[in-house]
Amino acid sequence: MMLWMVPLLPILAAPLVYFSGRRGGRVWVTLLALLAVTGVVALVALAIGNEWRGSYALNSVLVLQLELTPLSRIVALAVPLIAFPILLFAGFHERPPLGRLLAIMTAFVGAMELLILAEDLLTLLVGWELIGACSWALISHYWQDKSAPKDAIQAFIVTRFGDLGLYIAAAAVFAGSGGFGYQALPGLDSSLMQIAAAGILLAAVAKSAQVPFSAWLFAAMAGPMPVSALLHAATLVAAGLYLLARVQPLLTQVSWLMPTIVAIGLITALAGGVVSIVQGHAKKLLAASTSAQYGLMWVAVGVGYPSVALLHFLAHGFFKAGLFLATGTAERQTGSYQLARMRLGIRLPGVALLSAILALALAGLAPLGAAWTKEQIVSVAYKDSLWLALGVALAGGLSATYASRFQFAMFGRSSRREQGPPRINGGERLAVALLAAVTLALSILWWPEAQSWLQWGLGLPQVDSHFWLLVLSLILVVLGILLGAALVRRDEALQQQDWAQSAARWWELVPLTREIGDAVMKLAHRLARFDAQVLEAATFASAAWARRTALGLARSDDEIVDASLRGSARSATWAARLNATSGEALSWRLPGSLTGLVRRGGHWARQAQTGQTHHYYAGIAIGFAVLLLILLLGAAL
Repeated sequence: MMLWMVPLLPILAAPLVYFSGRRGGRVWVTLLALLAVTGVVALVALAIGNEWRGSYALNSVLVLQLELTPLSRIVALAVPLIAFPILLFAGFHERPPLGRLLAIMTAFVGAMELLILAEDLLTLLVGWELIGACSWALISHYWQDKSAPKDAIQAFIVTRFGDLGLYIAAAAVFAGSGGFGYQALPGLDSSLMQIAAAGILLAAVAKSAQVPFSAWLFAAMAGPMPVSALLHAATLVAAGLYLLARVQPLLTQVSWLMPTIVAIGLITALAGGVVSIVQGHAKKLLAASTSAQYGLMWVAVGVGYPSVALLHFLAHGFFKAGLFLATGTAERQTGSYQLARMRLGIRLPGVALLSAILALALAGLAPLGAAWTKEQIVSVAYKDSLWLALGVALAGGLSATYASRFQFAMFGRSSRREQGPPRINGGERLAVALLAAVTLALSILWWPEAQSWLQWGLGLPQVDSHFWLLVLSLILVVLGILLGAALVRRDEALQQQDWAQSAARWWELVPLTREIGDAVMKLAHRLARFDAQVLEAATFASAAWARRTALGLARSDDEIVDASLRGSARSATWAARLNATSGEALSWRLPGSLTGLVRRGGHWARQAQTGQTHHYYAGIAIGFAVLLLILLLGAAL
């Protein structure tokens, strides 16, 4: 259970960061966020040393499991280490209030850690959903700007479409195994394995901004600069690559999967390289370069070397985060991200030097560590195919071209006379310097002893290097740097060409993605209107009819049933009263009447006893006469 502390620490710290941002100052809220990610680094180190595991059973079937593997160790450490200077920069660069921004970024780190440590697709889905929600909230952070929420929704829709693939994959695994564990993938029958592989590929392509889903990264640039750095360097875009690297050894039976991964990666690396070369917006240039660099990592995964891909992810994360932050300091001086308005080498000489180190790492120039990881990708590609290796080397040359163009356009010398002192503070300088320092420190990867340690500690396979291939790759890098410097002088003419304008829009994927996003939103609004005007109206009408019916029944109850009951009550009352009166008559009056009648009869009998015979004869005669009359009447009837 101890391993759960790694993702839960930043997630639980996020509310504290939020409320401290509302009550405290810039330094206090930044310090809390930095302490949270520092705690993550410490916990990951403890987890590696003590082999922590974690599981939480929702029931007998649904179990959330966490585990550290040699691959996940690299990424689990890299994410908080990269996030630390980004959060530092955000705390000193962005305008207050900072609570919401830093809180969501802190939670983002925790969600990514959950995704990395997941040992099954169910736990992965939880982390996957959390990073999607955090990215949407961060991209739309400046919601007062009407374009930011719209761009956030566009990015969310594209990545959300890919998320459907992960749900399909999870359903296929559950149908075939009764669980969600990664280890169940090789045991699936052929059809379910094909479905799971296709779903995972779709999710990874969308998340890692590979062709044809690359354009959403341009929409994601609507967020604050530190958000862009975190998305590209350590979290959202990295999620797709990590998913592929994690399951690659388990899906080798799917014959079409690995060649498809290689093809998508190489196409994205080459196409994204050209997009970056002609892009005039600094953030979008870096965004396209992210797709291209992840394309190279995809090639490494596709040829069977996921550990090589993740090492390049490590190097890429540090230099790409640094380049984004350096761009943020440049924008603060000019108020724009257009490269044509930059040339800030004289105004920001310190940042220009740090950016040069980071840009050379992006270019892949030895002896920087990023150059070694890129050459490893070239070498493993050569094991698969010479042409693939040449394609990767060419993509490396394009990387050098757009890295050189970025550096010279951003921090070259300008003939303009700058007004006022540079607007940059110590926190911003320190953040960029930390990332540049780590980028320099990774040069140790060229040292054979360091490579031996990687093979022992992280399970990095032995990759044979070819001297001629290394020389060719470095020549392409040098030529790319020279070409990038030359393009800066012809930048305006280049961007006026039709093909360059089309390429700068990600080969028209940007307007296509925007149209699809707008269509989805229009459909959503119409469905919402249909729901409100038809379904909801029908529901309210049914409820109103039911209410009227109930009221009518209640009125009928009052007028008929209650009236009947009241009538019955009155009848019962009358009967009771009658019963009481009759009873009184029968019990008291009847005996009295009989007594009186007997008394009168006795009186009449005494009067008849006169003692005179003729009175008796007269009575007998009258009696016979009455009897005779009765008999005659009866005979007549």
